[in-house]
Amino acid sequence: MEARERTELYQGKVTPYVVITCIVGAIGGSLFGYDVGISGGVTSMDEFLRKFFDTVYINKNRAEENNYCKYNNQGLSAFTSLLYLSGLASSLVASTITKNSGRRTSIICGGVSFLIGAALTALSINLTMLLFGRIMLGVGIGFGNQAVPLYLSEMAPTHMRGGLNMLFQLFTTTGILTANLVNFGTNKIHPWGWRLSLGLAAVPAFLMTIGGIFLPDTPNSLIERGFESKGRKVLEKIRGTRNVDAEFEDIVEASSAENASHSPFQEILTRKRNRPLLVIAVLMPLFQIMTGINSILFYAPVLFQSMGFGGNASLYSSALTGAVLVLSTFFSMGAVDRLGRRVLLISGGVVMIACQVTTAIILGLKFGDDKELSKGYSIIVVATICLFVAAFGWSWGPLGWTVPSEIFPLKFRSAGQSITVAVNLLFTFIIAQTFLSMLCAFKFGIFLFFSGWIAIMTAFVYFLLPETKGVHLEEMVFLWQRHWFWKRMTLPEFQEPDAENGAREII
Repeated sequence: MEARERTELYQGKVTPYVVITCIVGAIGGSLFGYDVGISGGVTSMDEFLRKFFDTVYINKNRAEENNYCKYNNQGLSAFTSLLYLSGLASSLVASTITKNSGRRTSIICGGVSFLIGAALTALSINLTMLLFGRIMLGVGIGFGNQAVPLYLSEMAPTHMRGGLNMLFQLFTTTGILTANLVNFGTNKIHPWGWRLSLGLAAVPAFLMTIGGIFLPDTPNSLIERGFESKGRKVLEKIRGTRNVDAEFEDIVEASSAENASHSPFQEILTRKRNRPLLVIAVLMPLFQIMTGINSILFYAPVLFQSMGFGGNASLYSSALTGAVLVLSTFFSMGAVDRLGRRVLLISGGVVMIACQVTTAIILGLKFGDDKELSKGYSIIVVATICLFVAAFGWSWGPLGWTVPSEIFPLKFRSAGQSITVAVNLLFTFIIAQTFLSMLCAFKFGIFLFFSGWIAIMTAFVYFLLPETKGVHLEEMVFLWQRHWFWKRMTLPEFQEPDAENGAREII
């Protein structure tokens, strides 16, 4: 009996145990989100700038300085982007640890690294100590982003995989909102409010570490490492039944195939039939970053101050965008298994293009080197950015992670996730390092730049991304065989002549 036929025999229910383990595991997403939200707020605080980036502080308060260029400083950009460069490097190491030592071990490593980074940044007495702390935070994010989505995918029952997978994005957005609210409060605490903002990152890191210590590893990971008896016990516990034979046999077979694959990275990169998987694994995280969302989330307070908002008003506006992101993620969690991935991605793309173009037009006509936005136009800009964030939250935010995690067979899943994480962090680093310079050079055109990318990615989804809603992981391969474009690459290798039937499917 083939694996895809056994999926109909899976038994079990959504037990409180699996919900709790997935929630605790998803706390790793809050680490990523908290740092995304906290960075922009801290870099807009005067005490922080005076201590580490005095040139930026001087330019910020110079009336004659170009509004778009007040924060253009490579050192300040490095403060934000260095975390993602170290996360990129650590995610490659995390892939091996996640495979050989288990998802749980990587979660613990990520939590401990983030704890160290939070302590170093909060207690920093010079720029070197601050940047080293950011490197340790990046190591934590690299491990967390590698292990947590895999943990959620493997612990969740099949019919709930999409919704529970999105817990990672939900916790990410919640972390962003929390960071924005923290920044709004600590901005009033002088002169050490910025230290409190950075130090509070230890809270989700502590929860993630403790959760990793007490949580079980996934059945897939245990079986893959030779602990079949223990893996079955965990599977029975999270499914709430002892009748798990079908799912257990599928995991055993998939683990055997994974162990027989000596170089999953090589197979993904070189085999023609895996070309669609590689393209999706690279382009989905790339497109997610090129929406421009990270620029808004990283630098929201800086961006709003550049537009003429006051310090408190800019932090308040960024907190509002964080709240919108959380609410739209809840909407996506409820709609993704009913409406499908393509509908959410395409609709989100159309709305984001309209928002980016609208913002560019307003800034181009009403905002410049020597003038600030009026109150009325400022409200319109904030509302437009909030709508942009909402569209991202129901589309590319969660689905940029969900779709790549669905398409890979188990034997490639860890390697495929590594590719997705690496691409995401690489382009997050590039945008974080270059955004302030781009804002200075492009001015309002920066929004048109990102809207062009969103047009490209929306067209990509329309023409080249098949719908994965309701498709079992074991049957995902047939999507590529039926697709008008991808079948050119998959059919020659997935089929071979058969004496009786003409063609035989090869899995």
